[in-house]
Amino acid sequence: MTSVIVDRRTQKGKSTANRQRLLKRLDGALRAQIGKLVARHKLQDAVPAEVTIDRKDATEPRLILDPASGSSGRIIPGNDKYRIGDKITNSSSEGQGRGNGQGAGDGDTDEDDTFRFVLSRTEYLSLLFDDLELPALIKKDLLEIDENRFRRGGVVRYGNPGSVCVTRTFKASIGRRLAAEAQHAEALEEAEAALIVARKTGDRVLMETAECALAEVSRRSGETPFLDPIDLRHRSLVEVQSPCTAAVMFCLMDVSSSMDETRKDLAKRFFMLLHLFLTRKYKKVDIVFIRHTDAAQEVDEETFFTGTQAGSTKVLSALAKMNEIIASRYPSTSYNIFGAQASDGDSFGGDSTESSAYLRSELLPLSRYFVYAEVGNNPLQGSTTLWSAYRAIESDRFNMASVNARNEVYPALAKLFHREP
Repeated sequence: MTSVIVDRRTQKGKSTANRQRLLKRLDGALRAQIGKLVARHKLQDAVPAEVTIDRKDATEPRLILDPASGSSGRIIPGNDKYRIGDKITNSSSEGQGRGNGQGAGDGDTDEDDTFRFVLSRTEYLSLLFDDLELPALIKKDLLEIDENRFRRGGVVRYGNPGSVCVTRTFKASIGRRLAAEAQHAEALEEAEAALIVARKTGDRVLMETAECALAEVSRRSGETPFLDPIDLRHRSLVEVQSPCTAAVMFCLMDVSSSMDETRKDLAKRFFMLLHLFLTRKYKKVDIVFIRHTDAAQEVDEETFFTGTQAGSTKVLSALAKMNEIIASRYPSTSYNIFGAQASDGDSFGGDSTESSAYLRSELLPLSRYFVYAEVGNNPLQGSTTLWSAYRAIESDRFNMASVNARNEVYPALAKLFHREP
């Protein structure tokens, strides 16, 4: 008997399984390049154009015979001259061929001896963030229900033929036939007893009536169908509304004169990586941009990263603005709140101490997580006033890191969101 398998999959997804196996095998080599990828590519380009893997990392393990103890005979496809057992003479005792090549040592360079392929967005983000985890990640019900799903609704008696539950149908058939047989047996006993009584009386009419009743009962007992439409059972699906998990990310940044373009670039890269990370955990992520000097204001993204503003630095104004927006638009009972602050660490007067106390008492109880990134400061110059004040905060909802170069952005994020053992 010959079986014919027709592959009706679309051409687009036929190699998905093979690609996943390849990525799994090259996982270590890809992860070793994560830092280089983040430093080399712009963050708005979420997917790098090309990933290069050394040939030694792309080779597959294989079993071969030991040349010292085993031998193998092979016929190369396309051969029309040699057979198994024929010996081919070597033209040179030193193993040098007579081809037109450039000779030993003049082959392809190591730069050309590489394996190149393109990662999709999902594959890139998986490699980038699979080792990270949101601390204390708890899903909350939202006021906004925007997602409908289907779940199993049990078994019903009516439905389309494709939803028939064979097991439940046969159970119903067996139960119906057992009940019918018990009823027929009882009716048969009654008909036989009535025939015996009729024969004792000797009344021919009564006897014929009893015999007809017995024959009818016997006929009906043999006509019980194996499967009846009343036995059919169908699986049902019911549509339910399920809340969609959402989050809001507050981006706070100092835009005073001390925050030059280099520091803003580092802050932007940190914010972008954090946003990409949150979009993998939540379906809906809102972003609120708050810039500040001595006064804070909510702005759009372009103004946030490119606009300039004069004034001294007061972080407390930005924290108070964040608390005001939470109270008016993003209640903590409905949103997972994440705060990200970037600054060079400079603060005016006693603002650092006041900001630390305000963050600990007002914002952390409302937030899921709050991170502080200090950008562009030389660690040899010592701690800044804001860093020293924030260091005193002891909470599992708060963490901070320093970013002094582009290639330190991803390591800083990995430190802030490391996976708990």
